[in-house]
Order: sequence, then C-alpha cells, then structure tokens
Amino acid sequence: MDFFIPSGQNKDSETGNLSWWQLSLIGVGCTIGTGFFLGSAIGIKITGPSIVISFLLAAIGTYIVYNLLARMTVEDPQEGSFCYYANKAYGRWAGFSCGWNYWSSNILIMGSQLTALSILSRFWFPTVPLWMFATGYAILSIIVVISGNKGFDKVENILAVIKTAAIFMFIIIAAAALLGWIHGNGDVNHAGIPASSNELFPTGIKGFWTSLIYAYYAYGGIEVIGLMAMRLKKKEDAPKAGIIMLIVLVVIYVISLGLAVYMTAHGAFNEKESPFVTALNKYNLAFFPHVFNGAIIIAGFSTMTASLFGVTALLVTLAKDGDAPSLFSKKLKSWKGLPLPSLGLATVGLITSIITALLLPGKIYEYITTAAGILILFNWAFIIISALRNLKMKIWEKLLAFLGLMLILAAISGTLMEKSIRPGFFVSLLVVLIIGTVAFIMQKKVWKKVNHAG
Repeated sequence: MDFFIPSGQNKDSETGNLSWWQLSLIGVGCTIGTGFFLGSAIGIKITGPSIVISFLLAAIGTYIVYNLLARMTVEDPQEGSFCYYANKAYGRWAGFSCGWNYWSSNILIMGSQLTALSILSRFWFPTVPLWMFATGYAILSIIVVISGNKGFDKVENILAVIKTAAIFMFIIIAAAALLGWIHGNGDVNHAGIPASSNELFPTGIKGFWTSLIYAYYAYGGIEVIGLMAMRLKKKEDAPKAGIIMLIVLVVIYVISLGLAVYMTAHGAFNEKESPFVTALNKYNLAFFPHVFNGAIIIAGFSTMTASLFGVTALLVTLAKDGDAPSLFSKKLKSWKGLPLPSLGLATVGLITSIITALLLPGKIYEYITTAAGILILFNWAFIIISALRNLKMKIWEKLLAFLGLMLILAAISGTLMEKSIRPGFFVSLLVVLIIGTVAFIMQKKVWKKVNHAG
C-alpha cells in the first residue's frame, strides 16, 4: 500500500479499506484533544455555564461544514479534498491558499499540543525541562506517522477508545457523586442549574461571544476525515460517517461539560486545570487527577499525531499540483513510500514549536491555540463557499450554508473581544497575509505564464 493515501485521485473504489464506523472512530480520535480537555476550561472561565450553548452552536456549524465537504467528496472524489474543491470553484490561488493555510494551522496545532503535553507531564516530573518532554513526544509522533496508514489507523483507534473512556469515566463518577454514592470533603455545594440569565451568562454576551472559538477548536479535526474519506469501502458512506462522529462528540461534550458547570461554581475554573478535574476536586478521589492527566496527554498526543499525518499528506499533494516545490512530492520506495521531504518540513515545524515552548512557556499556549483555531475556521469557510459554487443546492441548503458562515464569523470576531487571546487573532492574520502575498506573486509571475504557455 502507498504511504499516505488520505484521498486518492484516480484510485478506484477497490482501494478503500475502511468501514464507515472505522472512519467515525478515527474521526473521534483525531478530534478529541487538549482543545476539549483544556481549552474548554478557558471557555468556561470566559463565559460560565453558557459554554454548553457555545458547544451546541459550534456543533451545528461543524455539521454544516462536514456535510458539504462529504457531499463534494461523494460527487467528485479527488486528491487534495477541500483544497481541490477550492481550486475548482475559484481558481488556483484558492487551492494554493487553502492548502498552505491548512498546513500552517496544523503546524500551530502541533505547537500548542506539544506545549500542553509538556506542561501536563510536569504534573509528575516538575523538574524536567519542557523542551525534553516536547522532544520526546515529537519523536514518538514521527514514529507513528512513519508506520504508515495501517499503523496510524490502529494507534488512533486505540487512543480514541482511551480518550472516550476517560470522558465516560468522568460522567459516571460525576453522576455517582450527584446521587450521593461518593462523598466529598465536608458539605459539597453544587452550583446547580442557572436560575437567571446572569447566572447563565456571568460575563455577559461579550464573554459568550469570545467562548465560541474554544468550542469550535474542540471540534477541529474533521478536515482529516475529509482527507481520509477516499479510503472508505463505500464512498457514499462519507456523510454517514461524519454524522455519527458528530453525534458521538456532541453527546459526550455536552453531557460532560454540563455536569462540570452544574457541580462547580464559575469562579473555580482556570486554564491550568481540566474542568473535569476541577469539578471533582471536593471529592476524595486521589487517583482521578492522575488518571485524567494521563488521558489528556493521550488526547493531545493523538491530535498532534493526526495533525502531523495531515500536513505530511497534504504537502505531497500540494507538490504534485505544483503549489509546493516538487521536492516534497518525492517518496522513498525502499520504505513504504515514505514522503521524507514532506515529513522533514513538518519536523522542522515541530522543532520550531519546541524552541518556542522553551522561550515562551507562559503565553504561547493561548496565543497559538487561538491562532490555530482561527486558521482552521478560515479553511472551514473556504469549504462552505466552495460548496456554494460546486454543488447544486436548494434554497434551504444555501440558507444553511450561510448560517454556517455566520457562525464561523461570530467565532473569529469573538477573539477580538478578549484581551488575553487577541494576539492570536493578529498572528492568524499575519499567516493569512503571508500566504495571500505569495499566492498573488505566484498568480502574476508563475501561473499566468504557465497558462499562457499551455
């Protein structure tokens, strides 16, 4: 089997080896990460119990994006997935910008995950430098990616089960605590169901608006499923795989977050601790912080590895299409067709993240997380506007697409409302500006000449 065929131009259906439920499981594995386990704590701190509403709105937006991506995949399965569809709809500049925006967003995601993993690992080893943990996790991630498609699938499936089990463990323990089966330290007072709009939105609409980016970030990962849809045995199962994946995510996200904000007052949550650990702090559960810390590390490692898988695969496609130097399309025939140059560039991104984590351990996580989340949403917006041109839609389908765009715009603009994460917005704009400038130069100097020559 070729190394990395997340999608496959001119591959016939017989090359598919995944059932829809396997793709759904991989989707869960690629999605649940520190964006949920840790990022949700920032969201709760910003908006309080209304974080549950934020996650429901983000789920609606995520469904709209994935459904449109899956429909385009079924109608016109092509290598490059969403980047190909952007190119088809608006021209080469769109495909180029979409591809490099996705590549950049995932490099930032890997940086934020590495930073989070390193900080979490110091829970047990407080004297070990951050860069040592970051280096170790980076090497492990590269090993998983080198193992090829089958190795990646197996690891992601196992990690998906562990991560999902950790969330269910919290739900079961929290339910037992609420039923009085587990006793806390002294009298435990729960926050309860918000009785007024002030309790539901303790920081007002501004805080709720800002929290949307963290809800969306927790659903980031559907792009990998779009890239892998061509590996389905039945390509028409792509929409079903995505819908089941989203239903599973929404159910466990909403129930777990709902329990957390029901059990604990708004002011108790902070960005340095998972909200699920905070919710059970008053109970005699010495094992729980250790178990859950391990689960969060597994979740972060899983999403980081999925990002490395995605950027390596996409860069090969970009190189084949002429949107990246041809060097990055080369593969090693002697070792499962390993795309060494592409993986090498991604590794450079990982090393840069390690250095950054060493120099700016205090601020980098929130800034990079915000920037990565915004760049992902830029890609999601590209998917929607590409579908509007590529697909034949009924009026209500177009209205639904515009609703998706409005929700994405709300999440992006909300980052300007909070001073602590505002720099992430400008980091994302800088990345977009650089990519846009390169695309403009390529359009004027290179692609135009190629078109004329053709």
